[in-house]
Amino acid sequence: MPDDHRHIEINDVGPTSLSHIIGQRGVVAQVAVALDAAFADDKKLDDALLVGPPGLGKTQVAKVIAAELASEVHEVLGQAIETPADLNALLLTAKGKDVVFIDEVHELAKEFQTALYLAIDQRRVLLAGGNSGRMPQSIPISNFTLLLATTDEYSLLAPLRDRMRLTLRFVYYDDGELVEVVKHRSRAVGWRVAEDVLPEIAGRSRGTPRLALRLLQSCRRVCRAEGEAVITIDHLRRACLLEQLDDLGLGPIEQKYIEILAQGVSRLNVIASMLGLPSRTVAEVSEPFLIRTGLMIKDDQGRRQLTSEGRERLLVTRQQRV
Repeated sequence: MPDDHRHIEINDVGPTSLSHIIGQRGVVAQVAVALDAAFADDKKLDDALLVGPPGLGKTQVAKVIAAELASEVHEVLGQAIETPADLNALLLTAKGKDVVFIDEVHELAKEFQTALYLAIDQRRVLLAGGNSGRMPQSIPISNFTLLLATTDEYSLLAPLRDRMRLTLRFVYYDDGELVEVVKHRSRAVGWRVAEDVLPEIAGRSRGTPRLALRLLQSCRRVCRAEGEAVITIDHLRRACLLEQLDDLGLGPIEQKYIEILAQGVSRLNVIASMLGLPSRTVAEVSEPFLIRTGLMIKDDQGRRQLTSEGRERLLVTRQQRV
């Protein structure tokens, strides 16, 4: 059967309205109320802070908000703002009721965070006079909506946090929601997926849509490499084998982490050294899921150890390798 959607990428499609967003019910409800209030008062939408782990749809919701407002969105990464001119250009480009979206805003330098909240307060930016000796220029900015997304809200300056009238907290998805995400996205791009594959993808995705869609892509890659048109369980199993994912979604790093802890209680720096990774990467990327699923715990002295569930998982992983 010809593949009429072969040129559509999975990230090229997504929800365009609040009613199409799967999961994040609390966030959707907050945004719906805020939008209704803004429309009723004929005002801009309140500035908002979008908070949560990576891969849960913060960027997607920001774009949906702009679509609901029928507004242009000006999107930038926090680390991409390197000079005062970068920040000023962003703020001056936005028109009234546009949306300015700064993703990973915790990467924005502190001096720019200060400049940002001052600009929001005063609705003006200050342009330096340069080498000409002229006085700095104060230029008004439009009454746009500011959306800031972060995985670490407390790395932001408190005055900037406090100026966000809405705080939208993103939570992990349950397996049923992930099944719906994968089903809707696969239909949108025209990929045919056997029904029994969907819960298997969901169960390996750590409650994170981004990981679910990435695994779907891997399955699709295997399917097409074998010249087939329908993604099946066999394609999923081969994709997981290629990426060394177990049935819980643990990759090779997490599996090795558990093997290390099986030898006894250990500290982060020791584990990171044995994994060959920076301590920060292990603490922020590998450990959160292991802790959330109850496979390991940390004591007050920062020592890591496996739980009984972690030891059971170790046995399962070893059996799967045989």
